[in-house]
Amino acid sequence: MQRVSENDSVTIIYDGLLSTGEKFDSSQDTGPLQFQLGTGGVLPAFEQAVLGMAPQETKSITVAAKDAYGLRNEDLIITVSRQGLADQPIAPGIILGMNMEHDGQQHKVPATVLSVEADTVTVDFNHPLAGQDITYQITLLSIDTPVAESAGCGCGTSGTTSKGGCAPNRGCGCA
Repeated sequence: MQRVSENDSVTIIYDGLLSTGEKFDSSQDTGPLQFQLGTGGVLPAFEQAVLGMAPQETKSITVAAKDAYGLRNEDLIITVSRQGLADQPIAPGIILGMNMEHDGQQHKVPATVLSVEADTVTVDFNHPLAGQDITYQITLLSIDTPVAESAGCGCGTSGTTSKGGCAPNRGCGCA
């Protein structure tokens, strides 16, 4: 039976759960997730969990906060002047897109409004899941191993299929 190995492309479905059991993310909402191992497209712990799985296998993993979205950093909670936010609706719980400078360039980053006063707004730049252990329930749907240039029918495409042949609809006549 084929198992996921380094650099494979895979298709999975998943549910992300908080320690309370509350679902914070699910492929039921977004569709199956496709990614290639080794590219940094998912959390390293998530990638490690998929490594070695077989198609249709289901696994549950818990990722510690420090390895998920990081620990909460109280230095990322700041109070800003309300004056610069006049054009945005402001209330506790709202996530604002705020401009921050990093390495000489402006970046728009999310910040959660914690409190609103007459002249100031306190915002939290921590990721909303920072400080929380999370559990993923993962089911591997398929392993989509990249086809080497010399493999398969010789059509020269770099497409992928779960069967390991040429990618469909590439016009090589063998898919």
